[in-house]
Amino acid sequence: MGHLPASTRCGRRLLPLLGLFVLLKNATTLHVTVQDDNSIAVSLEASDVTSPSSVYVVKITGESKSYFFEFEQFNSTLPPPVIFKASYHGLYYIITLVVVNGHAVTKPSRSITVLTKPLPVTSVSIYDYKPSPETGVLFEIHYPEKYNVFTRVNISYWEGKDFRTMLYKDFFKGKTVFNHWLPGICYSNITFQLVSEATFNKSTLVEYSGVSHEPKQHRTAPYPPRNISVRIINLNKNNWEEESGSFPEDSFLRPQDTTGRDKLLGFTDETPDTPSGNFSSGWPDVNSSDYETTPQPYWWDSVSATPEGEDGFARVLPLGYENVTLSETEKPTSGSSSSFPMQMILSWLPPKPPTAFDGFHIHIEREENFTEHLTVAEEAQEFVTELKEPGKYKLSVTTFSSSGSCETRKSQSAKSLSFYISPSGEWIEELTEKPQHVSVHVLSSTTALMSWTSSQENYNGTIVSVVSLTCQKQKESQRLEKQYCSQVNSSKSVIENLVPGAQYQVVMYLRKGPLIGPPSDPVTFAIVPTGIKDLMLYPLGPTAVVLSWTRPYLGVFRKYVVEMFYFNPATMTSEWTTYYEIAATASLTASVVIFP
Repeated sequence: MGHLPASTRCGRRLLPLLGLFVLLKNATTLHVTVQDDNSIAVSLEASDVTSPSSVYVVKITGESKSYFFEFEQFNSTLPPPVIFKASYHGLYYIITLVVVNGHAVTKPSRSITVLTKPLPVTSVSIYDYKPSPETGVLFEIHYPEKYNVFTRVNISYWEGKDFRTMLYKDFFKGKTVFNHWLPGICYSNITFQLVSEATFNKSTLVEYSGVSHEPKQHRTAPYPPRNISVRIINLNKNNWEEESGSFPEDSFLRPQDTTGRDKLLGFTDETPDTPSGNFSSGWPDVNSSDYETTPQPYWWDSVSATPEGEDGFARVLPLGYENVTLSETEKPTSGSSSSFPMQMILSWLPPKPPTAFDGFHIHIEREENFTEHLTVAEEAQEFVTELKEPGKYKLSVTTFSSSGSCETRKSQSAKSLSFYISPSGEWIEELTEKPQHVSVHVLSSTTALMSWTSSQENYNGTIVSVVSLTCQKQKESQRLEKQYCSQVNSSKSVIENLVPGAQYQVVMYLRKGPLIGPPSDPVTFAIVPTGIKDLMLYPLGPTAVVLSWTRPYLGVFRKYVVEMFYFNPATMTSEWTTYYEIAATASLTASVVIFP
């Protein structure tokens, strides 16, 4: 029997000069393993040996070129395994055993396929998906990109007490968005594995990378409460009539310090039969069906009412809660002694399902100098307290979720409820409508008139906000106004002291007492620049004249345009034509020589 030259043995690369291959009767017994360092070890089994005098060669394909390795010569014992250091992680390799017996060689009919493990993810970042932080997250993963091959990503996590795992392939530059998580849930032990898959001879190989990054956790934001409303009742009136009215801004009292409490809430069995005023909050209406009023729960009618309190107001309190009041200031005013305390009833509905939440945060602010933060349980749907001071109040109710190992998180901020209580005890609800069909009519070169429409009748004033757009592009050569370079607010519908040629933007608000409604759509208008003054013409010769003039002290313009009226012999008519253009100057006077 012939032998291969020694230069092709002992693990060295075999030159591809083989013409024929010996067919192995049992090539499937070749033993191949992938080691942790990404090396492929190929070992001969006893059934692979047809003759000790034959040469046994391993062919490895999968990368851009093929590799050949020869087993060492052996007699009674099998040779040591051939070790191939694979360059790619997550790539499949085909291992073929070739036996050379003399000069006759034959290609085997079957081969062994192995798959190396992809390198693991090194770091992970999880962010809110801004369009929907209640259900969406943005995943960003970092991993070795060179010589690392994978087809999908395995994402596993605990959704509360339930374990979830899924294969995902829509990663673009290491980023993808999940938009199907549950609101308010703590997602913990979030891990990522890179997955390689290969199909060969109708069999599928799958390899998972290890987990080397720090496991992450993330809590989605809960949905906010729905149908938030507030009622104010004057406890000192025998007919239990709720007050409403309109008062000027000077009815505010000087802010004084008050103290707050941490926890309070009450359930009412039903709405009082006496008249009451209601207004709803302006929660964003992303999907109108999400904010519909839900029916009362099954236990609502079974709650029994407690006896009337000392103030004569019947209420139902859930077990473990008390009805407390916002404390009085150190020295109440004389005007509030006859009208206060006022009872405030704040009510809401739970957030839309499915939302995991553990309670509600209530925030009360008065005159920007007093704040009250309260926490109530998840079963609560109403909060009752007494207000003992007049002023402008702002309320907000948010949902919070705290169960699990994730940090506590509250729902997104929504529009706050605002109202004003005068010293006499009357209250003004917030304005929710913005002025419609706002337009500007220019009356003169320095004045303009605002007009608008509104279906909301319970307001007693407006605020007109004016800002100059021309000031933003002011040039040294121009004399511009200074009054409207910053935003100027006025209660008049007539805008005065405008500058000819300038451009302005106007926004209007409705006002009732100290409360201000939402802004109108901005309206832009411009004033036509005024002409020059004291135009003089001086003859300079038979073919030249001198033009001189003065400009207005205030005015916005870019250039002077000199026009001439002359007889056109081509058309046999007299007409105006532009003769000369001069850039604007800072000087009040100007002159130019013209050669007709």
